[in-house]
Amino acid sequence: MSTTQNEKIRQVTETTMVIGVDIASEVHWARAFDWRGLELGKVIHFENSAEGFASFQNWASELSAKAGKDQTIVGLEPTGHYWFTLAASLKETPMKLVLVNPYHVKRSKELDDGNPTKNDRKDPKTIAKLVLEGRYQIPYIPESLYAELRTVMNLRWRILKELTSAENRIQRWLKIYFPEYSQVFASFTGAASIALLKEAPLPGDISALGAEKINALWRKLKLRGVGMKRAERLLKASRESVGCTQGLSAAKLEIRLLLEDFEAKHKQYQEVMAQAEALCGQIPAAAELLKIKGLGLITVAGIFAEIGDVRRFESPRQLQKLAGLALKENSSGKYKGRTQISRRGRARLRAILFQAALPLVKNNPEFRKLHHYYTTREKNPLKKKQSLIAICCKLLRVFFVIATKGCAYDREKLLADIRKNQPQKAA
Repeated sequence: MSTTQNEKIRQVTETTMVIGVDIASEVHWARAFDWRGLELGKVIHFENSAEGFASFQNWASELSAKAGKDQTIVGLEPTGHYWFTLAASLKETPMKLVLVNPYHVKRSKELDDGNPTKNDRKDPKTIAKLVLEGRYQIPYIPESLYAELRTVMNLRWRILKELTSAENRIQRWLKIYFPEYSQVFASFTGAASIALLKEAPLPGDISALGAEKINALWRKLKLRGVGMKRAERLLKASRESVGCTQGLSAAKLEIRLLLEDFEAKHKQYQEVMAQAEALCGQIPAAAELLKIKGLGLITVAGIFAEIGDVRRFESPRQLQKLAGLALKENSSGKYKGRTQISRRGRARLRAILFQAALPLVKNNPEFRKLHHYYTTREKNPLKKKQSLIAICCKLLRVFFVIATKGCAYDREKLLADIRKNQPQKAA
């Protein structure tokens, strides 16, 4: 896989045609150039449809034949999700698809005319010029199993966000109409609490029901951990409640709809996680990774969903760069600034790794020992957050080795950094 800028520039030869495409929701614009940056043909626009893609491919084929080019590189600025369909269409053609950074397009559009104007005719030229300079990335579009896993985990993120929102709305309702409820139930999400909120959500409903009937409701549902004492505490809280007493009919309708929404999202979440577990079971390395104490299904599935097939990478450093964990230096002359992570990469992958590092340091003896060493070593001790970032990078290396070599997790190899830097004892 070509990764350096020189290698990317070498791919553009005298027989290469470079096309820049400005992506939009309905109509895309395109311009073609030769290896020297001279424009070939006229600017065109085409619709985001099968007919539009066919007309674009015919235009590119006719133009390359007329100019005597045997290779075509199409550069896109990834705008939201609008480029997905065009990318899928180009995959079935000999044309090579590359992506340019939108930030680079924004910064370099003044080079030609000294004007920051943005329009559909200007942007394709800027994109093509960035490709000619080798300032592009080769996109990775997951296939088969990894495509399924990425879709499922993206779905999990969305449902989890909606589930959290539903929980917050119910908490708000309880604070308004029954603020003492949290004194009896630390969390409303338990089965006993949900059953009670469906039957008697308001303090007045609980007072009318009485402790014995509340207990009978729980016994009928065969719920554990609740009984007469809990029912009496709840009854006392309802009688002393300072909750709002106006608009109660609408309030009961609101809590019923909120509970229905919460249960529906909870059911969807369980269904998505079952699918994620089934997909993870088809990845050979996943079973070995799940044996590591402190790693769970969400972490393993999330990392594979973001990375895809790990075997396409040549080294763990490429994974580190993908996650935006590569180090950047800020220095000039005698000035030495702080070294920080680049944050140029997949933000969700970086978030998954950091969220995984916390339980690993807490529950896994090897990672805890490594964290202690990073923060207490005599030479260049790290701060807590810096150490957690180092743990994230170490976790990526573990993923890479297990996924590419098919080996088992080795606790001793993980602690090699500590042994390597230990001072040798005098003979």
